[in-house]
Amino acid sequence: MTHSPASQQYREKQAGDLQPGDFVFLPGDGPAEEIGTIEVQNDDYGVPALLLVTTVDGAAVRVALGSSVPVGDGVSAGLGTSDASAVGVPESEAATGSSTSAEDDLDPEAGPAVVVPPRPETPPALAPVPEELALIPEPEGTPEAVVRAAVANHKGKNGVQVLAERLAKGINTKSGSCLRDLSNLAFDLCIVLRDPDNALRVADLLNVLPFDGNPDRWASIERALALSSFICREGGQTERAAVYEKLLRAHESEETDPFKARIAAKVRQRALNEPNLYDKEIFRAIDNGNHEAEREWRFLRLESLLFLRAHGGSETLGEEELGRRIGIELDAVRA
Repeated sequence: MTHSPASQQYREKQAGDLQPGDFVFLPGDGPAEEIGTIEVQNDDYGVPALLLVTTVDGAAVRVALGSSVPVGDGVSAGLGTSDASAVGVPESEAATGSSTSAEDDLDPEAGPAVVVPPRPETPPALAPVPEELALIPEPEGTPEAVVRAAVANHKGKNGVQVLAERLAKGINTKSGSCLRDLSNLAFDLCIVLRDPDNALRVADLLNVLPFDGNPDRWASIERALALSSFICREGGQTERAAVYEKLLRAHESEETDPFKARIAAKVRQRALNEPNLYDKEIFRAIDNGNHEAEREWRFLRLESLLFLRAHGGSETLGEEELGRRIGIELDAVRA
């Protein structure tokens, strides 16, 4: 007799909530099988899209992350024919797939099979404590005053002056465009005008803002934190740099579901190991003799390298190599 979800205890579970040890019904009319491993597969844009679910018996099925999956109860893997006899299940029924559930004959005090949730691939980052946050000084005056003071010594520099004039009208930290202007101003002050002290004062207006779940706003804060880490490390302020680096990673530990945390860690590690360093765009600009375009792409590469360094490097780029590459890009964009 064949098994199906209708003939066994059956319920649905979100694909993202599956864990090794769960029993899942594969396509067809077989019994629920125990999951051995789960692998996240990305789409062509690098976004998690599918789970490759492999059972302990070697069967595999691909499941879309947003779908519901039929799951049921079952006997822990490795319970073969001889094992079935040991717990009171006739070998004939174990071999032929009788509808009698093996777990009905198990000792009720034994309990269900233990499901061990997977651990995140990287340990969660810890948010800085108040004593560490105290290393970031309070702004001198209003945010608008900080911006005006930061550009006071750069008369005639149209780029930063335009940004400062726009920001001086009023800084709204809920506005993504306002945060981008602050981040751009900090980068221009540090990288282009070689004024790291004022760049850090501007960046600190962003650095104390928490992650609010909005990727667009967070991207500007993330850039400011990476830049601030770089400025402080170059200036010998390693403890303050470490605070910015903790703030950069703090939101990565907010996911409490172990499986979702593992997916996020896997995606994050892949992005760190395979960063977009704009090689094709830079080589194309060089081939075309377009020096301005080359500089703009190198600026973006520099930002990526600063982020990687603030994040502690990756499996493919260590801190020493990142430092070397950052030096090369700084010379290129400042030339």
